[in-house]
Amino acid sequence: MPAIASHSTFGLDPLRFAETHLSPPALTALMRLQETLDRDIRPLIADAWETATMPAAILDALVRLNLMHPEGVDETEARSSMFSGFRNYVLARTDASVATLYNAQSGLFRTTVLLGGSEAQVADLDPQVTSFALRGVFALTEPEHGSDIAGGLATTARRDGDEWVLDGAKRWIGGAAAADVLAVFARDVGDGRVKAFLVPRDASGVELETIRGKVALRPMQNATITLSGVRVSEASRLRNVDGWRDIARILRAMRSDVAWIATGLQAGALDAALSYVRAREQFGRPIAGFQLIQEKLARMLGNLTASLGLVVQLSHRQDAGEYADENSALAKMWTALHARETVALAREIAGGNGILLEHDVARFFADAEAVYSYEGTHEINALIVGRALTGESAFV
Repeated sequence: MPAIASHSTFGLDPLRFAETHLSPPALTALMRLQETLDRDIRPLIADAWETATMPAAILDALVRLNLMHPEGVDETEARSSMFSGFRNYVLARTDASVATLYNAQSGLFRTTVLLGGSEAQVADLDPQVTSFALRGVFALTEPEHGSDIAGGLATTARRDGDEWVLDGAKRWIGGAAAADVLAVFARDVGDGRVKAFLVPRDASGVELETIRGKVALRPMQNATITLSGVRVSEASRLRNVDGWRDIARILRAMRSDVAWIATGLQAGALDAALSYVRAREQFGRPIAGFQLIQEKLARMLGNLTASLGLVVQLSHRQDAGEYADENSALAKMWTALHARETVALAREIAGGNGILLEHDVARFFADAEAVYSYEGTHEINALIVGRALTGESAFV
């Protein structure tokens, strides 16, 4: 295993995907990120997980790196699916909540602005988004509507002169309590089409309640948002969202992010397992030298490497302008499914210690369950792939 680690910029990448697909400045930016994670963020994670809190110091450290416009990286690469993918990979390798926190801004919210806003709105908002001067979140999922949100979205928007009045509720909105604005998707009662609005978090009629009792992604603060007669100006409406087709375009561009996070989570689990087996002794020697342990480690690396190959090629095709729902659905479905197996193997390797935070394995084991479900369940993604394979829709 040390030989494999020495082959890669980020340690667990034996086929050198990163070195093949990223420029030297981009690799340098990600190495700086890894150093920051190891030095400033990793020491905070176990306590953050135990207390279900997200220390402000975590995002502060990430914002200082200017990861959406890293020094020396040209604009095209900085905005590419490949660079953002590896950025999510490195973040999730340390902790999935940290990756989710950063991606809420860099992926979900920024993509909503870039694809949903008019040219003037993008010119005004994107610099604020990339610098974190304006923090926002993506508010689509509702208490009673997840997988059926396309047809079931119940939050309403009613035009009243130069304003809109919003009523409804959103759920599982990560980072909402710390956001400046909420990108709320609501159905226009006038024409029945879904539109998007940037709603100030502290607007009259907006109520947030943090979701308690989570057993995964514990540091990431998710909220239920209630909107009661919330008034926003017409200027706050994102001009290029006027129906589900536009939302699907935004989601299509983001689904690969989750596949990259699922892949990074596997790398983190393998890191934790390797650290454990090198230190743990049984029968007078490190368990790293036991045959059954090495077989499990090899399977974990196989899952990780296959997942990397899948997400790298997906990002390569997206950067070439090819966005296909079935491709991103396949990547999310497969990487999240195999993340479950990978973290389970890590837990087996660590035995009883695998459920203790001090060995890190437990975090990855629990977080894989959340990643398996969010941004499209396994079943929904499978049906998207099945429809492309057969030409027949199995959706009801």
